[in-house]
Amino acid sequence: MTGLLAGVVLMAGAPRADAAEVSEAANEGGIGVAAALTSLVYGPVKVVYALGGSVVAGCAWIFSAGDSEVATTVLTRAVRGTYVVTPGALRGETEIEFIGRSPVYRAARDTTNVDVSAPPDSGESVYGW
Repeated sequence: MTGLLAGVVLMAGAPRADAAEVSEAANEGGIGVAAALTSLVYGPVKVVYALGGSVVAGCAWIFSAGDSEVATTVLTRAVRGTYVVTPGALRGETEIEFIGRSPVYRAARDTTNVDVSAPPDSGESVYGW
C-alpha cells in the first residue's frame, strides 16, 4: 500500500509535456520519416541520372574533339544538385534541385533588394545557363 501511495505521489508531481510540445515533436518526426522515405526513392534516381550524365559528358568531350567547355556544361547539369531530400526541403525552406546549376547561377537568398525594372547586363544570360 505504501508503494502504491508513493507511486501516485511521484506521478502527480512529475512534469508533463504540453499537448503543443507533443504535437510539434510528432510533426517533426513525421516530416523526418517522410524525408527519409522520399530520399530512398529520390537518391538512387539522382545517382543514376548523374552516372548517365557523366557518360554523356565523356561522349560529348570525345565527339567535340576535346572541348572541355561542352563536357563541363553537361557534367555540371548532371552531377550537381540535391541528392538527399531533407525535412527543410519538404517544408519548402530549401530547394530540391534535380538538374544541377553552377553556383554562379544560383538564386540569391536575399530577394528584398532586387531591382526587377533594370534590364540584365548584356554579358549575362537571362536564363542562367
